[in-house]
Amino acid sequence: MTTASRTHDNSGLLNSATHVTTEELIALQQPARKLKLERKLPATAAITGSHRSRFRGRGMDYSESRIYQAGDDIRGMDWRVTARAGRPHVKVYEEERERPVVLLLDFSPSLFFGSRNALKSVVAARTATLLAWAAAHNGDRVGALLFNGDHSELPPRRGQRGALTLIRSLVTYADPLRGLASETKHGHFNEALKRLRRTIRPGSLIFIISDFYDIDDDTGNQLRRLQQHNDVVAIQPIDPLEMQAPPPGRYPVTDGKNTGYLDTTSARVRQQYETFFRDHHARVRSLTQQHQIPLLQLSTTDDVIKALQSWFGASRRKSVGEKEKAGAA
Repeated sequence: MTTASRTHDNSGLLNSATHVTTEELIALQQPARKLKLERKLPATAAITGSHRSRFRGRGMDYSESRIYQAGDDIRGMDWRVTARAGRPHVKVYEEERERPVVLLLDFSPSLFFGSRNALKSVVAARTATLLAWAAAHNGDRVGALLFNGDHSELPPRRGQRGALTLIRSLVTYADPLRGLASETKHGHFNEALKRLRRTIRPGSLIFIISDFYDIDDDTGNQLRRLQQHNDVVAIQPIDPLEMQAPPPGRYPVTDGKNTGYLDTTSARVRQQYETFFRDHHARVRSLTQQHQIPLLQLSTTDDVIKALQSWFGASRRKSVGEKEKAGAA
């Protein structure tokens, strides 16, 4: 790709395809009511594979210990109280009334790209908002960790308060003028996973929204540790140009300041182009399959609302249940 130092008017970047507004994201509250985050998902949901993982759902809080009764599960024995009282006791738990739903949002410069309909950053922001509203409707607390050069931690909050707090941060982090000006260092994705693991509560439902260009050999280790006590779902915004090279030609591309040209007139260049992206997507699939993490791909050409409703909607959840009953029969 060649580059020319032509400066652009930044105002041209600001439209509904390149940035999100508070009003737009608040309006997603209604369609989010159709999302049910507790349903089963294939571990490689938009791609391949047969393994299915059930969300742990709401966790259990310790309530008290009582004297052991015939039929109690011995795995629930409270050995400390038993030793102190001299009589066998078991622990009694209550279901938590709410569950933390945490979104890890990677707004690296590579996310501020799009060739059709919208930037990947816009897709990410809309996706995160729909999931946040769905969690709020379900009575769960909503938190997030957003990063792009710097980071912002949002502790899980209940209901609309949690969703609105996230929306305010999304409008800032999904701003292309801010995102393209940021400087991210290699390894920032793993650092975000480490930070999240240190701060979240076990039993959380975690959505990682990223294009995963910063993964390395240590990423699998971080995901494994994160998933030990939590449910993890990966969502990858992609653009059609990350799946297939454009026809032969010279295409202008811009970062809002300078214009460059992608030259695909050479068959060798097109092959190298497609090999790079094919290898990247294969690596992401392998990583998520290895750790049995559902991987959902969202194209910039997709209707985000319909895509999420197809994955998390009640009708899809019902069909999955019916298929499993039929298989059991």
